[in-house]
Amino acid sequence: MSTFSSLSGALSALYSQQRGMDVTGQNIANANTDGYSRQRVDLKSVGGSPVPAMNSLPDPSSGGVTVTGVERVQDAFLEARGRIEHAQNSYLADQNQVFTEVQQAFNEPSDTGVQAQLSDVWSAWHDLANNPGDASVRTQVLSRATTLSDTLHSTHDSLSSLFSTTREQFDAYVTDVNTTAGQIAKLNASIVQANNAGLPANDLSDQRDQLVMHLSEVAGATAHVQTDGSASVYLGGSSLVNGGSARLIAASGATRLDDVAATPVTLTWADNGTAVTPQSGQMASMLQTMNGALPHYSAQLDGVAANLAAAVNAVHTTGYDKAGNAGQPFFVSSDGGPVTAATIMVGISNPDEVAASSDPAAGGTLDGTNADAIAGIASSVGGPDQTYRQLIADLGVAGQTADRQAGIQSSLMNAVDSAREAQSGVNLDEEMTNLITYQRAYQAAARVMSTIDATLDTLINHTGS
Repeated sequence: MSTFSSLSGALSALYSQQRGMDVTGQNIANANTDGYSRQRVDLKSVGGSPVPAMNSLPDPSSGGVTVTGVERVQDAFLEARGRIEHAQNSYLADQNQVFTEVQQAFNEPSDTGVQAQLSDVWSAWHDLANNPGDASVRTQVLSRATTLSDTLHSTHDSLSSLFSTTREQFDAYVTDVNTTAGQIAKLNASIVQANNAGLPANDLSDQRDQLVMHLSEVAGATAHVQTDGSASVYLGGSSLVNGGSARLIAASGATRLDDVAATPVTLTWADNGTAVTPQSGQMASMLQTMNGALPHYSAQLDGVAANLAAAVNAVHTTGYDKAGNAGQPFFVSSDGGPVTAATIMVGISNPDEVAASSDPAAGGTLDGTNADAIAGIASSVGGPDQTYRQLIADLGVAGQTADRQAGIQSSLMNAVDSAREAQSGVNLDEEMTNLITYQRAYQAAARVMSTIDATLDTLINHTGS
């Protein structure tokens, strides 16, 4: 082996081990950096020339070592799995939160919820049946019925407010997705350019992966890395980001809960108006909430109000008030249309007009049989109480299911994240070991150079003297 070629090999070792220490230092410096993937130096031995020369045989051990690249340590399968699990976790966590807020809107069981107000109304009618001529008892019937109407209004308003808040947040997420997609497209262009120029792009790739994960959580996006280093991002099965270009999405549809039936909230591509249907992520949960859960429970509450009005009015109009006049509808709609939770109101304001009697001759003073019949609605099959209890029971089961699913998915996501962290995260103990390894190799290469230097000094300065 040539002495001078040994110097070249030792020098390449110094450069390579120094690069290894630099990369290890970078890993240690970013041990707590969110989204950072640890890097690894790829080393390759350099042998002699494979092309033979005349009267010359190259020494295969004289080439030394070279750095072929610095790669991010990642498992593509785990990264894809992580995006899927994060998207599903965002969907289920948001659904769990929605059901929690819907349950808070109904506020059951409580002393101020609809169920308690219904019980108070039937109790007031019982009192009126026992004291049909008492003006204060008549006033109590109207007061408690008004309170029940107000409670139905406030419950509907809470659902409407939840819809409006979700709708505003949905619009904000549309803007967020469009902005993030544009950032990914710019990073794609920079990464491809860096790869073509042989420049490092690992930090840019880390930034892009974080943005892709964000899109997965928000909109259930998926991604695939192309051979040129760019990442193609898909939303609802269609391309959102392709190389250095990104598409825009837009939201349309109802902005009020009462308008959803006519114009559901939709997500579309801005360039052609085609519908986008995310299968997971927060935006998928929001669409389900705005077009499914909230209209469903609002309609159920409207059914309770309509049932209440129909049942009470059916009996009240067959009775007679204090003056012996036929009873008028007790519950009416404030807008003249069908009775709903938002429009229900007490239709009479004069306590004397409460039709407590079934006998016009009694004039509602001595006879309270009609009031007693109205009080009996509380136990009627298919009545408002039974309808409302069924609504609350269904809501409770749905909320419990959402909570359990969210808990299971959270555990699954954490397990996948732990596997990703074990693969791509920085382990300080491992990095310290690598640092010592590179340091010792550097010292050994330096010792080789000093040994060769001493040999050359002997050959040049002391041979033949």
